[in-house]
Amino acid sequence: EVRKAVVRCPMIFNVDLETISKPVALWLKDLGMDGAQVKKSIVTFPSLIMYTLEGNLQPTVKWLKELGMDGSQVAKTITTFPALMGYSLEKNLTPKLGTLRTHMSDKQIVG
Repeated sequence: EVRKAVVRCPMIFNVDLETISKPVALWLKDLGMDGAQVKKSIVTFPSLIMYTLEGNLQPTVKWLKELGMDGSQVAKTITTFPALMGYSLEKNLTPKLGTLRTHMSDKQIVG
């Protein structure tokens, strides 16, 4: 699994993993993710541990919750598609949500 992470994100060697990855992993657990979900998310998308809590992760989770997701849905979303956490709210997620809303209700979008 480490090999997969390095192949997917060789830049991982440019960061202080002890300083950066621990807060992210702990924060993900605080969201309600179990150890297996955190591990799967990071192995699938190693760049996740290089995002800042304040700049990337917290605003995206707040946006997902404002959409109507509960904690378990947010955890499942991050586990299933961790790259979502790196998408720009202003340039990507919010405009796409607007397009979805023209065709569906919020209940249909969140499920």
